[in-house]
Amino acid sequence: MRLLHAAAALGIAAFILVCGAAQFLRTDLDWIAAPLSFYLIGPGGAAVKAAYVALSLALAAIGILFHDALVPAARRGLPMALFGVSAVTLAVTALSEVPFGQDTDGLHALVHGVAAMSTFLCVTVAMLLQSWCLRGDVRWHSAHAFASWLAVAAFVALWIHALAHTLPRGLTQKIVIALILAWLAWAAFALQRGSRR
Repeated sequence: MRLLHAAAALGIAAFILVCGAAQFLRTDLDWIAAPLSFYLIGPGGAAVKAAYVALSLALAAIGILFHDALVPAARRGLPMALFGVSAVTLAVTALSEVPFGQDTDGLHALVHGVAAMSTFLCVTVAMLLQSWCLRGDVRWHSAHAFASWLAVAAFVALWIHALAHTLPRGLTQKIVIALILAWLAWAAFALQRGSRR
């Protein structure tokens, strides 16, 4: 379990630091217009891909840790499974990106697009379900409201990003990612604190 706690904390931290730095270092990209996947290629692309993979490990770890942390009556297999699926699809998202202008309508682009959409949908639904499960464990009940509201905010932001095409795509996507990362960071911290108790 210590390895899983470390994977969760380090994976989230690595993603925030690397992808956050990329917003300032990649002067060839407009961070408001460019989605995060554009940073997977070009200067520093390897580091961003590594950060994606680190976050994918964190997603899997959080799913397992929550399943272990809750009392049996509050456990549900679906959130853990969705975190696991999102971990796989996030890694596929990173590894299937291709240079701008190449294979934009081919297999790589299709795989990348489906994997990215699947990651967003699976992780936000996993967050919603896991937050709901917290109410069934007296040790986690007080965290239920905060976790649920943050998960709902991420889910709503995702659908705004998906449906409001007039808004800047890069900005709306990064708001969704920021809300997801906030929930994951809270979860990693709360799970670590709970394991110490």
